[in-house]
Amino acid sequence: MIEPGCLNQAHPCRATTLATLSLLFFTLVFFSSFTNAFSSSVYPELNPIKPRHSRLLRSAVQRETPASQLSELWSPLENQGWMPYVESNKPTLPEKSEGYIQVFLDGGLNQQRMGICDAVAVAKILNATLVIPYLELNPVWRDSSSFMDIFDVDHFIDVLKDDISIVKELPGEYSWSTREYYGLAIRETRIKAAPVHASAHWYLENVLPVLQSYGIAAISPFSHRLSFDNLPMDIQHLRCKVNFEALIFVPHIRTLGDALISHLRYPDGSAGQMGYNDLQEVTSVGASKNAGKFVVLHLRFDKDMAAHSACDFGGGKAEKLALAKYRQVIWQGRVLNSQFTDEELRSQGRCPMTPEEVGLLLAALGFDNSTRLYLASHKVYGGEARISTLRELFPLMEDKKSLASSDQRAQIKGKASLLAALDYYVGLHSDIFISASPGNMHNALVGHRTYLNLKTIRPNMALMGQLFLNKSIEWSEFQDAVIEGHQNRQGQLRIRKPKQSIYTYPAPDCMCQA
Repeated sequence: MIEPGCLNQAHPCRATTLATLSLLFFTLVFFSSFTNAFSSSVYPELNPIKPRHSRLLRSAVQRETPASQLSELWSPLENQGWMPYVESNKPTLPEKSEGYIQVFLDGGLNQQRMGICDAVAVAKILNATLVIPYLELNPVWRDSSSFMDIFDVDHFIDVLKDDISIVKELPGEYSWSTREYYGLAIRETRIKAAPVHASAHWYLENVLPVLQSYGIAAISPFSHRLSFDNLPMDIQHLRCKVNFEALIFVPHIRTLGDALISHLRYPDGSAGQMGYNDLQEVTSVGASKNAGKFVVLHLRFDKDMAAHSACDFGGGKAEKLALAKYRQVIWQGRVLNSQFTDEELRSQGRCPMTPEEVGLLLAALGFDNSTRLYLASHKVYGGEARISTLRELFPLMEDKKSLASSDQRAQIKGKASLLAALDYYVGLHSDIFISASPGNMHNALVGHRTYLNLKTIRPNMALMGQLFLNKSIEWSEFQDAVIEGHQNRQGQLRIRKPKQSIYTYPAPDCMCQA
C-alpha cells in the first residue's frame, strides 16, 4: 500500500515509489513476453496450424454425393444372423459366500468398465460377495468420480442379484480394508501379484485361500487380470451380461444424453423431449420419418496420444520439440515408435489421424456437408486451430458444449469420467459411429454396437497412412481407394479369435446364431 504522504510531490518517498512502480511494470512486461514465448514453443496449439492435405481438402469441400450413395451410406445394417445370448435357465446363488472381494481399478472410464465386468466374473468363480469396485483417481484427468457417480448402482445390483451377491460397502467388521490401509504397508489380505489375463484356476489357487482365512481379499492392481480364453461358458455369459445389461449410466447422464440426441435428430426442436425408449426405437429401426440421422466421431487426438505416437502432425519444429519434451518428461523418452521414421509409422497405420485426415476419410466415404456430426472428445491437441479443417468439411458439427445448456454442462464440468460417459451414451445411440484411431473407447463401442447390430466404421489405418503419404494423389483416386478399403469395415460382425477381448468381439461368447 502507498502511504498517503507519498502522493505529495515533495515527499521523500516519491522517488522511491516511482522507481518501484517502474521496476514492477518492466518486470510484468518481461514476464508476459517470456510466458507468451514459452507458451508458443511448448504449446504449439497456440500457433496457426496449416492443412497438410490442401489439395485433397479443396476437392473435398466442393464434393457432391449422389442421393443413391447417401441412401446406402445411411442404411442400417442388415440382419447378420446373430443375436444377443438369452439365458434359458435362471441362475441360483449358493447359500454361503466365501467372503468379500474388493478390486481397485485404474485407467479411464472404458478400462474401468472392463475391470468391473471381470470383477463380477472373479466373484462368481470364487463364490464371493463383490464390494462395489473402487475407482482410482485418474492421474491424467484428476477425476475422483466413484462407481455410484457414473453407473446406476441399484440397477447393477438388481440385474445381477441371481448371479452373485453384491454390497455397496463393507460391513463394520471389515471397515479397516481401505485404499489407504493397503497403501501403508504389505498386507496379508492384499493380492498384488495377479498376472495379466490370469486363469480361473489361478484365482482358485491364490485368492480363495485368502478369502477362507480372512473373509476378505483385495486385488490391486486388477485391470486386465482375467483371461479371455479357457473359461466356463457361464462365466463368459456373465461378463457379457454385466457389460451389455447391468452397466448403465446414472439417470442424469442418460437424461442429458437423451437431450443431446434429440437436438441432433431434431435440430429445429420439433421432437420436444424424447425419452429413452423413443431413442431406442429411432436408433434401432429408423422408424421416424422426421428424425434426422447423425454420425458420432470419437476424435482421439489429445497431447498424450500425439506425443506417444512419435508421429509428425505438421505443426513444424515447435510442435516436434514440444512433443519430444513431453515424451521425455512423461516416459523418459522410452517410446517404442521413436525408433521409426514418420513415413514408416504411417505406412504401418501407427499414426492417429488428425481431425483434417478423419474429415477427409468421412468425405471420401460420401458424407456431405449436410451431415450432422457429433464430436466426442475430451481435449483435442491443437484446439480449434486443428479442428477448423474438419469444421470446414462438416459445418453442422456439434459437441457437448454447443448442444448442452450452461446448467446442463455444470452437472459434469471437470468430471472426465462423466464427460466420457455422455460421449459413450450418444455414440451408442448414433446411426453411425467412427473413431479416428483405436483405443479403449473405440474398442468398447465397437463391441457394444456389434452386440446391437449397429453400423460402426473401423478406419483402415494402414491404408489411410499410405494414402496420406502420397502427396500427388487426386481426389477421385483417393476416394475410390477409401471406399474400396472400407467396404467390409462398416459393422460386419467378426468372430473373436484367441486372446482377443470379449468386450470388443462379443461373438460367439455373448451372442448366438439365430
